Amino acid sequence: MTFSITAKCEKTGQFGVAVTTKLPAVGTLCPFVEAGIGGVATQSFVNPYIGFNGLKYLKEGLSADEVKQRILREDPEPDIRQFVIVDCKGRSAAFSGKKCDGWYGHIVGDHYGVAGNMLVGEDTILQTAQAFENSRGLPLAERLLKALQAGQDAGGDKRGRQSAAIKVVDKEEYPLVDLRVDEHKDPVMELGRIYEVARKELFPFIQMLPTKANPAGNFDFESSRKMGLLQD
Repeated sequence: MTFSITAKCEKTGQFGVAVTTKLPAVGTLCPFVEAGIGGVATQSFVNPYIGFNGLKYLKEGLSADEVKQRILREDPEPDIRQFVIVDCKGRSAAFSGKKCDGWYGHIVGDHYGVAGNMLVGEDTILQTAQAFENSRGLPLAERLLKALQAGQDAGGDKRGRQSAAIKVVDKEEYPLVDLRVDEHKDPVMELGRIYEVARKELFPFIQMLPTKANPAGNFDFESSRKMGLLQD
């Protein structure tokens, strides 16, 4: 029902997941990321505890593949699951159960993994991976969006389009990017549009927030007025 990409940025250490499907609100149950720990995308007949437990096991020091094996041992219905894990060292692991519906499969690469099910065909995940590989040097969020759009352009979900989401964490417990399109005729394109709005109107504000290193934050009245956060 879904295709997604989970990745770590080699330069910044950021983790992110971008995902889209033909159901509303895919961002509610599929993407899981934690700063300094890793990223997990859980899909097909989705089990959110793969995301919760996957991050917990990564935090305990298990590698992506070790987490994969533990999840498969614990899940009573692994054949209907699909998931991707990327750990703090950029190692990736993925699984596609044999009872996933339609065309399904996954690709794992250096610092990323792509998976999809109920797709038009393999080209969706191939193009998603290729676009991510070809966009080195861009911010992680932009690479994920380009990858997701390439997968959509290659066919995507065979049932159509409805929702999309992107979530990226940097060094703080709150996300650097957390955007969703919950019901739209072209959700991946709309997600890209919203990202551009957020890049101008939201992300500068995020940069002012308190951090672990700077609990006071970097709030600036003049910049806030320019962004429309304050009224004269």
